[in-house]
Amino acid sequence: MVAVVLGLTGCGSSSSSSASGSRGAAATARSDTAASSSSGAAGCRSVAVPAPKGAQHLSAPAGQLDPNRTYTITIQTNCGSFSFALNVKDSPKTSASFYSLVKRGFFNGLTFHRVAVGFVIQGGDPEGTGGGGPGYTVVEPPPKTTQYVAGDVAMAKTQNDPPGASGSQFFVVTAANATQSAGLTPDYALLGKVVGGMNVVQRIGALPTNPPQDGTPQPPVVMSSVRASVR
Repeated sequence: MVAVVLGLTGCGSSSSSSASGSRGAAATARSDTAASSSSGAAGCRSVAVPAPKGAQHLSAPAGQLDPNRTYTITIQTNCGSFSFALNVKDSPKTSASFYSLVKRGFFNGLTFHRVAVGFVIQGGDPEGTGGGGPGYTVVEPPPKTTQYVAGDVAMAKTQNDPPGASGSQFFVVTAANATQSAGLTPDYALLGKVVGGMNVVQRIGALPTNPPQDGTPQPPVVMSSVRASVR
C-alpha cells in the first residue's frame, strides 16, 4: 500500500488516511520547525523551516477561471523552482480552488513534507503533519482512464474520501508512470502538468528521507514563494 496522504480537513480536523498503490506502507510525515541539517543535499540550500500555520477554516471559492487563458503556478523552494500549468479545461473546480489559495498566499512557507522515492513528492499542508487542509473540500473526479505520469500534478486525498476530493495538499509524480509502477488508481483530481523545472522536482524526489523511501525529506524542502501568472 502506498499512501498519498491528505487530511482533507473540515473546520480544522486533522485526521488523515491513505490511498492505495502497490508499494510498501507509508508513514505520515511531519514538518520540522528547526533549521535543516547544514550538510544538505546536492542542489538544495539549508534553510530554517517556518512554524506550521495550523488549522485553517477557509471557504471554498465561488469563482471560475477562464478556460481560454493559461494559468501557470511557479513554486520557489530551497532546492530550486518549478512551474506547472493548471488544467482549467478538464478540472475547472480543482484549478479554481488551487488558484484561489495561491492568490491568498496560502502555500508560502509550507513544505514538501513527504517524498516517496521514485513515486511522488507531496506538499501543501498548513499543519505540516500530512493531515491539514484549507477547511473545505472540492470534489472533481478525473476520467476513469487517467494515468499519472511524470510531471503530472494532482490533489491528494484520504482513503475514505470520494474520488476527486481535494483540499490543499498536492503531489507531483516523479515516476515514469505511477499508475503502472505503483498501482495509483484514477481517484485523484488532476491539477496540472509541469512545464518547467522538472529537474528540480526530480532533485526533491531524490532526497534522502526519514523514514527511508517514503518520509520527510532531508534537508527539509520549503516553498518560499508560490505565485500565479496568467496569459
